[in-house]
Parts: sequence; C-alpha cells; structure tokens
Amino acid sequence: MKVNTQSVNFNADQKLIDFIQKRMDKLDLYYDKVIKSDVYLKVENTSEKENKIFEARVSVPGDSFVVKKQCKSFEEGVDTAVSSLQRQLKKRKEKLRSHL
Repeated sequence: MKVNTQSVNFNADQKLIDFIQKRMDKLDLYYDKVIKSDVYLKVENTSEKENKIFEARVSVPGDSFVVKKQCKSFEEGVDTAVSSLQRQLKKRKEKLRSHL
C-alpha cells in the first residue's frame, strides 16, 4: 500500500517514516482493498508532553477512514491509530460480507 507521509513544521527522520510504513502495511491483512493512505505528523507548540499529533486517512473503495491521535511520541500515536483502523476495517469487511 502507498503511504504518503507529511510532516508539518518539522522534518521526520527516515526511521519514523519506515516505522509508519511498516505499521500501515499491516492493515492489508485486515482489508485488502485499501487504495492509499495519507499520514500527517504535527507537533503542537505547547508545554504539554502529549504534543505530537498523528492523523491518518485511509481510502478504500467508496469510503475513507480518518483517525487522529495525540500522544507523547509518534510511535505511540501510530500504534493506537493503526489498532483503531484495524477495528474499523474489520467492521467494514464484516458488513460487506453480510450483504453478499
């Protein structure tokens, strides 16, 4: 799956981009019709520790899923967002199966 990663107000290192790609590729196991995904990484200028925002938009035929997580690190955000997307994709797959 093609993952477009954009970092806002900072430069993401290659390790982080590879980590995101690896995690997002696992979504193919749950729903194989994923067209593409757009990932946005943002850092808020606040004094709070949870200032990293991970936003993912996953496009599937006829629909798209958006997940936004705010965490202490991008890795934590990726993990929670991907698990949330896995649930949504499973639910969609079951829904499509029940209509057949």
